[in-house]
Amino acid sequence: QVRVSESGGGSVQAGGSLRLSCVASTHSACMAWFRRALGKAREGFSAIDADGSTAYADSVKGRFIISKDNSKNTLYLQMNSLNSDDTATYYCAADEMDGSICSEVVGAEARGSWDQLIDSLDAWGQGTLVTVSS
Repeated sequence: QVRVSESGGGSVQAGGSLRLSCVASTHSACMAWFRRALGKAREGFSAIDADGSTAYADSVKGRFIISKDNSKNTLYLQMNSLNSDDTATYYCAADEMDGSICSEVVGAEARGSWDQLIDSLDAWGQGTLVTVSS
């Protein structure tokens, strides 16, 4: 089973940028980012499948960019135009074998269930805290 570990969190002022990284122990067929803010529900917001196709939730679309480097088994999240609503602990999640999991949110047949996506991925990281100050 794949293992993942995030890094790159920190404090940033509103309007600023931050890049998170997630190193996986092996190649993953589907990878995603989700976050949990204090007192709020978990929110899945970005995913990338084995072919590099991506999906974003409306809350981050146009501001965040997900990418991966297959040679390093590393997932990235470039976060731009950060605001206080982005303050949260950010988690990486992955599935080594089942690329079809990503189809929940990626592609023309996507049903848009971010919760289903995150629940289906079999490895979650420990999280990295992002704090955006105004």
